[in-house]
Amino acid sequence: MSRRAAVYLRVSTTGQTTENQRLELEAVAARCGWSIIGVYEDAGISGAKGRDKRPEFDRLCRDAARRRFDIVMAWSVDRLGRSLQDLVAFLGDLHASGTHLYLHQQGIDTTTPSGKAMFQMLGVFAEFERAMIRERVQAGLARARAQGKRLGRPRTPSTTELAIKADLRAGSMGIRKIAAKHGVGVSVVQRLRAGMDSDVV
Repeated sequence: MSRRAAVYLRVSTTGQTTENQRLELEAVAARCGWSIIGVYEDAGISGAKGRDKRPEFDRLCRDAARRRFDIVMAWSVDRLGRSLQDLVAFLGDLHASGTHLYLHQQGIDTTTPSGKAMFQMLGVFAEFERAMIRERVQAGLARARAQGKRLGRPRTPSTTELAIKADLRAGSMGIRKIAAKHGVGVSVVQRLRAGMDSDVV
């Protein structure tokens, strides 16, 4: 049974061309007996940009979710993106929709056992990267606590709190206007008002 293939092409600058990518992928599809039913091309767009900044990549993802093709073909992994986590998330979306992936330069074809194994390895590396980020964040927080640094948002100055309370007592402005006047969040004004109410009680 012939697979329905979608080709994704991308170059980072307008001075580059996707023609070589297209010709090579078309030749692969012909050898494998795949029918190319759609070509998605983002020209002059960096792979570092997110999905929302790459309209054709976004359309590719949406069409994959609708199962409009069986396999996505790309010249290289860096055509899809520059982040390992983003790549694994994309592969996860493809896997969920039952769509395969072919990467020419890396020789990855998830229709084969070796390609599936590579996909699993990418997932392992992405999880490792997430774990390393979590460890660095936790170590940074622990170091800050050990040095006696205050974590979270800085406390509102007492003079500002007194001015806010005065405006609340005057009752001439709403909470949002008071917050804007003093350059604080609405939650700060609400907290101070709640404290004033409890003092009255």
